[in-house]
Amino acid sequence: MESAADDAAFEGVKIPGRGFEPVLVDDRVPYLARLAEGSRKALLASGVELRYPSRAVVLRKGEPSSHVLLVLDGWLKVTADSHNGHEALLALRGPGDIVGESAALQGSSRSASVTALEPVKAMVVAAERFTVFLDEHPMAARRLMAVITDRMRAGDRKRLELAACGVKERLARLLLELAEWHGERVPEGILVRVPLSQQELAGSVGSSREAVTRELRELRERGVVTTRRRSLIVMRPEILRRIGGSA
Repeated sequence: MESAADDAAFEGVKIPGRGFEPVLVDDRVPYLARLAEGSRKALLASGVELRYPSRAVVLRKGEPSSHVLLVLDGWLKVTADSHNGHEALLALRGPGDIVGESAALQGSSRSASVTALEPVKAMVVAAERFTVFLDEHPMAARRLMAVITDRMRAGDRKRLELAACGVKERLARLLLELAEWHGERVPEGILVRVPLSQQELAGSVGSSREAVTRELRELRERGVVTTRRRSLIVMRPEILRRIGGSA
């Protein structure tokens, strides 16, 4: 059982693939990193470890399953069909993140599809076990509510960007965010570790693949980025900041 001291003293945890994460009010801080050590161990012990191959559909929108996934390694994309027929990339989930909590809490069908971008290792926790865990660890339940709230705020920010910015600005902001949160320093610049295709980049900024391809071509010609198959290096982030801040 958690105490108030757990909440006050806990400052972060080393999550595989993310390093040391401070507990901040931000949707990019994963759920497991927000939990006190005892709660985190209890939650992980209540699940079964499964592995998913790259590009496997882990959860499908509309299906009646209600289990929760706790990502241990690898990255997943959360998607839904948009009004213009394109696949909208709603979020990325990686080490330490929780996936599928809404269906577990509400007993509803899946609201979005989740696909592995690379080989993924996760703990699968049945909905019944997850709700018992939350009942026994009230501070962990509060942390979960904070995660859900932060994700809602992130969704609001994204909708505002879609309404206020053009494709060029939205793409520049996305590339900066990917470099900051999913980047690794290499001699050429910052390598984005999450393997996103150009179609998936387009889905994230609410545009067509053709439009994003044109913008990426211009960025390559200016020496701002280098692109390869499912790989991208940001070479001049200051230019992306200038573009993204111009809206």
